[in-house]
Formats: sequence, structure tokens, C-alpha cells
Amino acid sequence: MRTRTVVMLAVVAGGALAGTSRGDPLPGEDTLKFSQRPMIATSLGPPGTGPRYFGHDELSTMFGVAPVPTAPPYQGRFMADDFADKFDRPVLHVKWWGSYMGPDHFTGGGVKQFYVGFESDVPASPAGGFSHPGTPLLQQYVTRGPLAPASGTFTETLVRGPDPIIGESVYQYNAELACPFFEKRDTVYWLKIVAMVNQAQDGPIQWGWHNRDWTVPDPLASTAPAVSPGEGIVGSVPTGIPGVDPAPVWHFQDDAVQGTIISQFIAQCQANTDQSAFEPTHYVPLLDGPDPIGQFSKDLAFELYTNNVPEPATMGAIALGMMTLNLRRRR
Repeated sequence: MRTRTVVMLAVVAGGALAGTSRGDPLPGEDTLKFSQRPMIATSLGPPGTGPRYFGHDELSTMFGVAPVPTAPPYQGRFMADDFADKFDRPVLHVKWWGSYMGPDHFTGGGVKQFYVGFESDVPASPAGGFSHPGTPLLQQYVTRGPLAPASGTFTETLVRGPDPIIGESVYQYNAELACPFFEKRDTVYWLKIVAMVNQAQDGPIQWGWHNRDWTVPDPLASTAPAVSPGEGIVGSVPTGIPGVDPAPVWHFQDDAVQGTIISQFIAQCQANTDQSAFEPTHYVPLLDGPDPIGQFSKDLAFELYTNNVPEPATMGAIALGMMTLNLRRRR
């Protein structure tokens, strides 16, 4: 399947917070509405028992020859993951996790711009197979810089040094969208995040998107029957640890998908994009969990934020979700 679109959205006006350099969501835009936490150093049992799992990254990088996005097309490989939540509120801020892959882990100062896209869902079907991204609904690029409301900038923070297995460090990214994504509750969309690299300027960077910690549920995600199957337990894996065997595997909807992308921006929130060669992805045994984890479709690590004045009907859901999420996080 190939799709081509031109998307044009106006930048939302907002007062800038002069001089701010916060790496997390800004005040007023810090209500969490979807959360798939990263696998950093997960233990399936009590602290100090059993092996730890550090997760892995899938290449999500496209390359170009110009110093700015609005130039000749960038092309490469992308990763995308589906999501749906319970709130009729726009996505203003996106947080995600990733690594610099291969022997050149970090060169030229790192990634200087990312493609951030929101797309419709093509559901799984007997005829079409696995689900995958459909029509681009909003495309924009974000550039490295201080955060301010609607700034179209991102920050990068090291959260874990090189892991003992493949030697990759994990970075956390926070981005203030130049153009908000107006979503509808209990509707499946896809998020696509791709590093945009000019190798002559940035060096031989290969950036990958880190996977979700499948031991941590997302209580903010949509569930059946509103979205089927939605967020839920899709199976379990043996741990060999008394009292916690087997461990449930949490997953949202369908697998994360990789594919080929060619994209050219006309303006910060206006692009022509082709995508093709979709493939589903799975967890990797011993990196993401015990050996049977490889049979499960993977999720990617990201969070979505909106403004902090949700409709009254969802106030209780947010509070309960945050409490449950904090209790279930394992670090």
C-alpha cells in the first residue's frame, strides 16, 4: 500500500514562556493521556532477583542532503505504533525514548530534527493482514531547542548509559508540537517518529525508537468494547521466579509497524509523504524478556500529553490512571 498526501494546519497561537528550558511537559500542558513506558532495566521479580531486561531499538531514521527539512526529500525507514485514549482533547506534547544504534552511537551532536506524524488506522483483516498506518492526518518536524508552547522544538536527555548487552544508551525526548493533533476519544490512530539526518552535517547517525516495558499497563489507553481489543493482557511468559511465574504481557491493540518513508516538507506542518513496505515487529528474546517473549507483537515507548483542564467526566479516570501507573512502574 502507498499513500500520498499534503496536509496543512495552522500553527496555534500561544504565549511563549521566555527563557524556559524544561525537558518535561510545560505547565498547562502536562496532563498525561496515553503512556507506554520504556524498558530501561526491567526485572520480572523483586529487586535483585533474576535477570534484568534493557529493551532494544528499531531503526527509525531517514536521510537527506539539505541542512533544513524544507528541501529535497528525506527517505529511509520508519517505525510507527498505534494508540487510542479516553479523552477528547488535543495532543500538545509528545514524549518518547530512543537510542543511537551501531558503532557510531552519537556523532555530530546527535539528531537535530525529527518527523512527527499522526495517521489514521487501517485495521487488521483476513484479507489485509496486520493493521498499519493509513492516511497522514498531521505531519510536522520538530527541531532541537528550548521548549515553549507551540514552539515545534524538542529536547534530548540521557536517561541510561550503555546497557551491558549491546552497549546502547537510552535518551528521553520531549517535543512541543507546532501544530496540535486534534483526536477523538476511543479512536485508533498511529504515531510515527523518525529522525531526520543530514549525514554530511550530522555524521553517520542511525537512530532507533525504544520499545515499551510490557510489564507496565497503561490505564489511560482505550479498552474493549470501545476499542477492541484495546489495552489488555495478551499472554504471559515464564520467569522462573517463585511467586511471579508467569508474568503477564500487556499490549495495546496491534503490533508496532516498520516501513519505508519518503517525505518532503513544504512548511513545518505541511508535507508530501509516501510510505510503503509495511512489516509488523516483535519483541526480541533475551533483550526484551525471557525467550518466549519473541512470539508477542511489540509496542513502542511514548507518552502523549494535553492541557490540564480535562472534561469533568474524565477527571476521575485520569487520577485513577496516574495512581495505577505509578504503582506499577518498575525501575
